[in-house]
This record gives sequence, structure tokens and C-alpha cells, in this order.
Amino acid sequence: MGETMAATAQSIVWGTQGRILIASGNPEFRRQMAMHAKGPAAQLEEAVGGAHALAKLVQFPCDGVLLDRQLPDLDAEEVASMIRQKYPRIEVTFVDSKEAGRASANADADADADDSDEISVDTMEMTEEKANPSDENLPGMIGRSAAIRKTYELAKLVAGRDTTVLVMGETGTGKEVVAQAIHALSARAKNAFVAVNCAAIPEALLEAELFGHVRGAFTGAVQSRLGRIHVAQGGTLFLDEVGELPLSMQAKLLRFLQNGEVQRLGSSDVYRVDVRVVCATNVGLLEQVQAKQFRQDLYYRLAVFPIELPPLRNRTGDVAELADHFLKKFSDEAGFPLKKLTPAALGSLEQRRWPGNVRELQHVLERAFILSGNSREICAQHVQMGNEAVEVREV
Repeated sequence: MGETMAATAQSIVWGTQGRILIASGNPEFRRQMAMHAKGPAAQLEEAVGGAHALAKLVQFPCDGVLLDRQLPDLDAEEVASMIRQKYPRIEVTFVDSKEAGRASANADADADADDSDEISVDTMEMTEEKANPSDENLPGMIGRSAAIRKTYELAKLVAGRDTTVLVMGETGTGKEVVAQAIHALSARAKNAFVAVNCAAIPEALLEAELFGHVRGAFTGAVQSRLGRIHVAQGGTLFLDEVGELPLSMQAKLLRFLQNGEVQRLGSSDVYRVDVRVVCATNVGLLEQVQAKQFRQDLYYRLAVFPIELPPLRNRTGDVAELADHFLKKFSDEAGFPLKKLTPAALGSLEQRRWPGNVRELQHVLERAFILSGNSREICAQHVQMGNEAVEVREV
């Protein structure tokens, strides 16, 4: 077993200067392959199945793939075809975990199980530690107001679990940033974060986009494709603007949430997937339920743990910190010394209602950064929009 694996692994890894992905549902097989694949400068990644391998390639493009013919979720030939179609420069080599000796595999399986137990405990302790509330911001979030700290606390509490989360808030408040933070603080952080804007995909294509399809499932389906749900295997699926889902898709999403199974268009095969779901909405889903535009049973499935993001007008004191963050970002991108707001300019920003929230503030500051030219200061007139009158005079 060892010699066969060593020859196969080294034939791919030796001379390769990049990353090698080993895809197999057999943990002992992956361990043995990784142990023998010790080429200079090679980096090894592991995937537990076909969907996990495809998700890995989205985040970590590889130079070579060792693909087990005995995948637990998808047909290996089909996975190889998808890889070659999307990543033609990647070399795909089939390996067969059945070649592994049963006695050796069984003997080592107990050891692997013990190791898995230890890893699970460590991961659980690490996740719980991350999930404990603290005064620190969420990853990617800026601000320390009382209103936003409540959001941080809730997100940290739920991050370490697989609970479905519904993030609610006005447009521009940062709902996707919160979803990404929940993913980053979870045990799934090393796996894919897959975002889908439910309002941006035509209804006729939405089912294929979410659940995937096989070749010939409909006109134009010349190649099989995994859906976004399957690509998120082991990670997090973020459904933005979930309130825009048509009723027909709401029923299919509910069925997936209930049984954790995916069936691609044009196929009778059903696959189990392990995906954590985080949704976001800028509309009142309960109102939509009452108007018969959103399924009540789906709402209760999604709103297991609701988190409401406050609008910027309610985040007293956060405008200054957000402004500093964006101005540093713009200065770094332009290779320009850091610009600062004058007191009058900051006062003008803090007086606004910000209907577009943090996103609007970012756009106003980007425009002001440009209007200020080579000046190191951004004045009140620079932060005005359109024909808006300058209400605050520079002192």
C-alpha cells in the first residue's frame, strides 16, 4: 500500500512548485498520500469529497489534483471534467483508495478516530473561545457604539454553532460583512464562503444556480455544473436579499434546509451536503408572510437566530471612526499621505441621516477624497453632494 501510494504521489508532486490537492473521502488514504507526497516546495491541501475539492479550488487554485475514484458524493470522472473545464492548466490524476490494504486501513482507522476526537475537542474549545462576547469588533466591522456592539455580541455568540442566521437591516448597513465575520469565527472558516444575491439572478436560472444541473438538463446546459449550495460544502452559504426569492424557489430551499440534500436539475441522484446557511434581508419578512409573498414555514426556518443591524443614523459616534477607516483605505490605494477631515467636515457628516448607511458614507468620502485634490485636509465643501448647500462654515 505504502509503495504504491508513494509512487503515485511522488509522480505528481516531485518537480511541482505549487499546491497539490488530495481529494478523497478516506482520511487514512489522504494521510498516506500526504505522507508520501514530499516534493520540494509543494504545498498540500486536502478535500473530503468532490464538492469540497471544487470549493477548495475556488479559494486555492492548485497545480495538480490527486482525485480518488471512490468519492463519497460525486462521480470522479464528472469532477475531473469540471476541473479541466474551469482550470485547464491543472493536472488531474486519478488514484484509487481501494488499493489500500483493508487490514492496514482498519488498524489505522482507530488511531485516526482517536486523533479526530482530540481535534474535535480542540476545535470546539477554540470555537467557543472565539464565540464568547468581547469588546472587540467583528472582523471587517468598524465602530464601537452601543447599537453596533449588540450586533457584535450576537454574532459572536452564534458563530461557533451551525444555527441558521437571519441578518436584517437597511441597505448599506453591512449585512454581508456580518455574515463573513460569522463564517470567519466559526469552525468552517477554512472552507468556502459562497455568496448568492437572490435578487440578481433571473428566476428561470435560480434553481440551476443554487442546486446545479447535469448536461442536457435544459437548452444551453452543455456541461454539468455544481450549484452554489454544493460548492459551499463544509462551509457557509450566504443568501443575500432572501426576501426576493420566488415562491417556487422558497419551497425548494425549505426542503434543502429540512433534509440537507441536493438534487441537480436533470438528475435523479440525491447528495447530502454539510452547509451552514446565513441569510440577509432589507425587507420585513413577517410583512411578506402576512402578504402571502413569503412562506411562513420558511421564515421560521431562516429566523432561528435573527440579528438586526442598526442604521448608521442610530450609531452615535461611529461616523468619525468609519470616516478614518475609509480615508486611510483611499490614501493607501492612491499612494497618498493620509488625509484628515476638518472639524467642520466631520460635523457636517455627523449631522446627516444617511439613508444609504455605511455604503453611502463610503461613497461620499471617496468623492470628497478626489475633490480635495492634493490637499491633506478634507473640508466641509468637499463632503457636500449635488446642489446641497454648505451649512457648516470652516473655522
